[in-house]
This record gives sequence, structure tokens and C-alpha cells, in this order.
Amino acid sequence: MILYPAIDLKDGACVRLLRGDMTAVTVYNQDPAEQARQFADAGFSWLHLVDLNGAVEGKPVNAKAVEAIIAATKLPIQLGGGIRNIATVEDWLSRGVERVVLGTAAVRNPTLVKEACAKFPGRVAVSIDSREGLVAVEGWRETSTMRTLDLALDMEQAGVAAIVFTDINRDGAMGGINLEATVDLAFALTTPVIASGGVSSIEDIVAVKNEEGSGIAGVICGRALYDGRVDPAAAIAIMNG
Repeated sequence: MILYPAIDLKDGACVRLLRGDMTAVTVYNQDPAEQARQFADAGFSWLHLVDLNGAVEGKPVNAKAVEAIIAATKLPIQLGGGIRNIATVEDWLSRGVERVVLGTAAVRNPTLVKEACAKFPGRVAVSIDSREGLVAVEGWRETSTMRTLDLALDMEQAGVAAIVFTDINRDGAMGGINLEATVDLAFALTTPVIASGGVSSIEDIVAVKNEEGSGIAGVICGRALYDGRVDPAAAIAIMNG
């Protein structure tokens, strides 16, 4: 199981939001590339990047920061936020991003997901951000009428490599991951599920690891790493156990 440290980019800095609120920002590092190096030195095997401004504006905004991270580390990177057309998918993959993560596009333009999966097999994931069982889009500002499971099944049919599942109400709130909903989703799919939102302690890491058999392939951790509530070495050891 993979532990993905999160680097969320806003206005060129590494930040964390509270429940996706772009005004509830904590800045953790003004140099995202240095943050990436720290994660690489800590022993992580992947990085999870999100262009928060891009998710809201519908196009890449923090490209310079992403490029600096790509140059700073050899770790594989999955990147989401503002990727809404095949040209942007192709551009990021050609620049060194290992896997793109489509979010709003999965709801607004499912044909794009199918096209991207066909053109770049194994390199396209979808992020399903859920609020009360419904999918949120446009940087979490809007809640659609689509059920989380329905979208997940559609994306599985499209051929995505993984589904990143986030319970928005847990994200950045340090209240623990919504493990029940994540496990339910993983059981319903054959596509690997990456858990996200709410990891607050090493106990949460253990709990996710214990559900590996359900189809959960990884977990994203943000604020708890930055705040020191989750020790990287201990967490990585659990994931590798």
C-alpha cells in the first residue's frame, strides 16, 4: 500500500485547506520544491500534487511550482487540478508527471476520461470528491446531483488506473478518515481506490492498512504530516508491512 504525501499548491506555495475552503488556508512551505525534497528524503515513494487555483479556474495555474517539483525529485508524481482537456493531459505527462488526476472533467466531460485512458493507459486517475454521498466539482465549490458510486462505476468502465476518494467534510479537519465509505466504494469496484481526507494520526494509517484486502491501494496524507501528528518513518513502515 502506498502512502502519498500531499502537496497542495495555492499561489505558488504549499498549503492545506480546511474542508476545501479556499479562504481557510494554512501555508506550510513557500518553496514547494523544497517540500518535495523533504518528502523524498523521508522515504516516500510517490508525491500527490494538487493545483488548487487550477481546480477553481479550470486550467493549470501553479505550473511553475509543479515544474520545480519535477526537477527537484525523481519520485513519481500524480497531479490533479485544472486538467480539463486532452492537450493538458498530454502536456503534463510529457513534462514528467507520471499520472494525471481528473476531477471536474469526470463529471462534466466523461468522454475526455475515456479518450485519455485509451491514449495513456495506466496513467490516468480520477478524483471523486464526495459531500454527503454526492460528487462535488469546480474545486469543491459546487455539489452535483451525481451519486459517488455511480460516477465511480462509470469511471471504472472508462478504464481509469485508480480512483482517489475524498470525503470533503473530513478533509483538513483532522477528524479521521471516512473509512466506512472508502471501504464500501473499494468493495464495489475492481479499480484500486486511494483514500483521502481526514487522516489525523498513525492509528488512521493502521486502520486503512488493515483494509487493504478491500481494494484500497493507498492513502493520501496532508496536514497530519505537516503538523507532525504522523511520523513519516513509522507510517511508511506500516504501509510496507
